[in-house]
Amino acid sequence: MRSRLAGMWWGPALEAPDPGALARFYAALLEWPLVHEEPGTAVVGAPGGACFLVFQQAQGYRAPVWPPRAGEQRPMMHLDFQVGDLEDAVGEALALGGVLAEHQPQPNVRVLFDPAGHPFCLCRDEG
Repeated sequence: MRSRLAGMWWGPALEAPDPGALARFYAALLEWPLVHEEPGTAVVGAPGGACFLVFQQAQGYRAPVWPPRAGEQRPMMHLDFQVGDLEDAVGEALALGGVLAEHQPQPNVRVLFDPAGHPFCLCRDEG
């Protein structure tokens, strides 16, 4: 995008009842800095500013349900993070406030929920 200038943040936006708290969760999980915060919006950026996660205030927020169930709020997207040691990464996420999902579809992937209820996956490379 030609109108994007150096230093501008961009990336997927996740809705949350408390965007600052959710941004701090992902900042700690990923060891990325919190690069912007204002009422209703917080942004976490990869070191070097290559990509960002944006968190936005949502009134009436309903956490998605995973696995999806008819009539419930479906996940519209989820984040995947490749890790070297799956069990260590799960332990770190749990210590930060993540929750392990009951349903685990693959032996090399762990599905967790962030503090706002968004599912995310920790994936160990099998290759």
